[in-house]
Amino acid sequence: MAIQIVRLGTARNKNEGTRIGAVRRPPRGVPKTDFASHNWFDVRLPNISPSPEAVKQRHSAKTTAQLNTFLKKFKSEMSHPDAVHILDLLAVLSHKTNFSLGCYCESEEFCHRSILRALLIERGAKVKP
Repeated sequence: MAIQIVRLGTARNKNEGTRIGAVRRPPRGVPKTDFASHNWFDVRLPNISPSPEAVKQRHSAKTTAQLNTFLKKFKSEMSHPDAVHILDLLAVLSHKTNFSLGCYCESEEFCHRSILRALLIERGAKVKP
């Protein structure tokens, strides 16, 4: 049992389980009925995605320093009680079932997925490398 951190829209991995989209908005131009069958996500959990302000900051970032500022802001957003409760729940569930968590970004390095991974590991979650 464990969490896999994935890029939404990519082929599913073996034993991935339920795919959770940690995204603020669904993919454009994709009918809601096709989200799961086209490997986007089975359920969307926007409460653990960056705020609209942070997303705007991420998309306008041109330097590594600006990207790191975005990551720091997102980490701060994840300290709010609602996000903390969700992360705690996901960490516990990672010991009981397989599921995946992801977003649309191509690279995890400067994506909020990297922060989610670290925060889940801090909570004792089982996260696949």
